[in-house]
Amino acid sequence: MASAIKLSFHKQLFLQLIAFSWAIVVCFIGFQYLREKEYKSQFLSAQLQQYNCHLLAAVDNGTPYKQYIATHEKPFDSLRITLIALTGAVLYDNTISADSLDNHRNRPEIADALKKGSGYHIGRQSASDGREYFYSATRGERIIVRTAIPYSSTLHDLLAADWSFLVIMIIITLAMSIVAYFTTRKLGKEIERVNRFEAEQEKSRLKRQLTNNINHELKTPVASIQVCLETLLSGISLSDEKRQELIGRCYTHNERLRHLLDDVSLITRIEDGSALISRETVTINEIIKEVSEELKIMPEDEQMTLHANFSPEVTIEGNLSLIGSIFRNLTENAIAYSEGRNIYITLLENNEKMCRIRFEDDGKGVQQEQLPHLFERFYRVDKGRSRRKGGTGLGLSIVKHAVQFHGGTIKVDNRPEGGLRFDFSLSKHAARQ
Repeated sequence: MASAIKLSFHKQLFLQLIAFSWAIVVCFIGFQYLREKEYKSQFLSAQLQQYNCHLLAAVDNGTPYKQYIATHEKPFDSLRITLIALTGAVLYDNTISADSLDNHRNRPEIADALKKGSGYHIGRQSASDGREYFYSATRGERIIVRTAIPYSSTLHDLLAADWSFLVIMIIITLAMSIVAYFTTRKLGKEIERVNRFEAEQEKSRLKRQLTNNINHELKTPVASIQVCLETLLSGISLSDEKRQELIGRCYTHNERLRHLLDDVSLITRIEDGSALISRETVTINEIIKEVSEELKIMPEDEQMTLHANFSPEVTIEGNLSLIGSIFRNLTENAIAYSEGRNIYITLLENNEKMCRIRFEDDGKGVQQEQLPHLFERFYRVDKGRSRRKGGTGLGLSIVKHAVQFHGGTIKVDNRPEGGLRFDFSLSKHAARQ
């Protein structure tokens, strides 16, 4: 079990680190790819813009544009040259008759040129000949010159990002992933070792605390039994009534000791031997029915009425004794402290995985600052009353351990109308520990 937990922790740490690293790398590669493509597009546009500016200057100097186009070297083969009026009307195109072309004012590169003085557009299909071009347009005082390069495989290669850099980045990231695997494995082992050490220390502390509390709880009944026995053995003359009283005290304190040892044994068994505790199909409705019947035969001053809103039938895979201890200890707690007359058990939720149950009494509740301590071992709201009732101070601690053993959680609060409210859950198929 420990090795499985360690492996799971290592995998979780490793996967988180890898996911974070690759997310950064992918974002960086994407940014670099777009940045490089944008740079190459701008560089290509700058070459075309230079030719556009020379053509505009020649036209402004009175040189016929057809003569300039025919006599001057072009930056690219198959260069398409279009002269456009500021209104968007096509004045000249060296590949297609201008009369067959519609108004170009709304073309992206023309719109940018009219607004900013220049503009370019990548890979748009021409409406006139169906070919894809890279367009670059420059605005002059009277006309706009637009040059375009057919979007061929050569142009595609020219605009493509340099994948050699990206390959290097991926290789570096893979190498970092391998290093991260061994680093996180070592780190995971160290963290697990520290956690295991801290858990053992905490467990040892709790056991010492439990031992000290048990010693404290044993002193009173043992001392009382010893006094009673010494009196009985002293040889002094005692009436039959007094003798029976002393024997009754011995029996009462002995019962308290037995309950204390049983409760301590149960908690120890849950904590240290969870895998040895048997599981079977348990019907909670039957346990509640048994608790209700037990309440009816209790002494009159301890009788309470149980109201169960618990349908349909709820079954879970668990330990019958432990689940029974949850309801019986909560009931005993209500009898000892609530001063109420009613207990309410309600099924809040029931699905394939778990059930949620509410246990309430109509007593006076406890002070708010005492609520967080109710599940602590040997904690008593009214110490004197609990001892008179025979309580060991471990009942609610057993409840919490039993709930946790069955994969659930429990919380306690005061009811608005008075009394305590315990809400707890139980897993239908608790994982074996």
